[in-house]
Amino acid sequence: MGPGVALFDFLVNGAPLGDPTPKGTIPQKTGPEYWNRLYHQKSDGTFEDVTEKAGLQGKGYGMGVAVGDYDNDGFDDLYVTAYGGNRLYHNNGNGTFSDITDKAGVAGGGWSTSAAWIDLDNDGLLDLVVLRYLEWDFDDVWCGEHKEGYRAYCHPDYFKPIPPLVYHNDGNGHFTEVSQKIGLSKPGKALGIAFADYDRDGHTDIFVANDSVLEFLYRNKGDGTFEEVALLNNAAADGDGRTFAGMGVDFADYDNDGLPDIAVTNLATQMYAIDHNHGDGSFDYATLTSGLGQITRTHSGWGVRFFDYDNDGWKDLLIAQGHDLDTIQLTFPNLRYREPMLLARNTGQGFVDVSASSGAVFQQAWAARGMAIGDIDNDGRLDAVVTTNDGPAYILHNETPTQNHWLTLRLVGHKSNRDGIGAEVKLVTGKGAQFATVSTAGSYLSTSDKRVHFGLGADAAAASIEIRWPSGVIQRLKDVRGDQILQVDEPSPTVTEKGK
Repeated sequence: MGPGVALFDFLVNGAPLGDPTPKGTIPQKTGPEYWNRLYHQKSDGTFEDVTEKAGLQGKGYGMGVAVGDYDNDGFDDLYVTAYGGNRLYHNNGNGTFSDITDKAGVAGGGWSTSAAWIDLDNDGLLDLVVLRYLEWDFDDVWCGEHKEGYRAYCHPDYFKPIPPLVYHNDGNGHFTEVSQKIGLSKPGKALGIAFADYDRDGHTDIFVANDSVLEFLYRNKGDGTFEEVALLNNAAADGDGRTFAGMGVDFADYDNDGLPDIAVTNLATQMYAIDHNHGDGSFDYATLTSGLGQITRTHSGWGVRFFDYDNDGWKDLLIAQGHDLDTIQLTFPNLRYREPMLLARNTGQGFVDVSASSGAVFQQAWAARGMAIGDIDNDGRLDAVVTTNDGPAYILHNETPTQNHWLTLRLVGHKSNRDGIGAEVKLVTGKGAQFATVSTAGSYLSTSDKRVHFGLGADAAAASIEIRWPSGVIQRLKDVRGDQILQVDEPSPTVTEKGK
């Protein structure tokens, strides 16, 4: 299923497996080649491996990673998912981490995949949602043709679904599992998670990408509970009502209409899904009308993010690709296990594939899985880190030639959670408005840069910025100069700033 990655540059690796592996086995990291990895960026732009020094070698068969400052001390903490038990690492602020999993009560169980930090009850403390894939053990089940070289991974239909885990931050270094209590407990085959306020009621909602069962959209009811409404709101399946192999996901407004839309990657012949927000709480399946269907019909995708790579003010798509079956070409000669990355440019009228003209890296075939987006060198152009199955991690350095301007915001919450996760930002230029939700979630098994990036196009400044903090405080800025990384601190609530 592949490793995840976070910016903050933290990579997650698996563990050795025998063939066959006995039922009930918990894979262990038997040597450095199976360690998770922490890479520290030095002042010259190169990276050094500080895994052992930081105490982050890890345990079990690592899958994904989520980054968030759960105790609001100014240092990002790590939650690493795995088959065989998850781990929470507290950032000590001195380059080292402490494993506080047992004390915090967040070890979980089963096969965990993506996780997300989000303040579910707006108490200023980040809570944790942990997805799980399915009920699985090392039963020796044969799938694929019964001849040498044709054995393949079993389809998810062979296994039962499993509910997620939801941990409420109690504020004392301990978490309480509340999935049943708050209605985030529907069994699925979950791989990707992203969030935004899709119905514009002031409460953050959650989308879950499921593999070969209906997708989930959890509507935040505003009273601390959620209801699953994907099928009701036309976001659970494709345009013909068929399920697909949902893997990676992002939840953002790609057409600048103020309404967050959904992108979900899946397997070849299914076409990646674009659910366009209709504005009345429902979605249109816009895969074909957006142009993404024609581009992706023969591709298989994992990590995915909306991001403005050329700073023209429109959110483009970058997608990590590769089929899940390493035997796929034996039975379907037109498909490939290893595939190049996909860059789809948003023209304002739809998406076009610009991979071929965007650098030699888009000619390299990988079994790509996790992907994180962020401006690694702070030059105003968003970069990416991509992980691969049985291969290295790759840094995609954005060298797009452009005269367009940009603005990156680093939000610091005070009454809200310190990371500002869940805050909504509206930025206005001469071309109109853009919208973003502060989030590190999305993609597949991965965590992206928490800073919010906007392309300004030809405008050298943003005419206005409005930030709606999770606390309800509304903050407004005027005439903000572009081409800078700006820290914005949450102000104290006042009568005029307080949202209703």
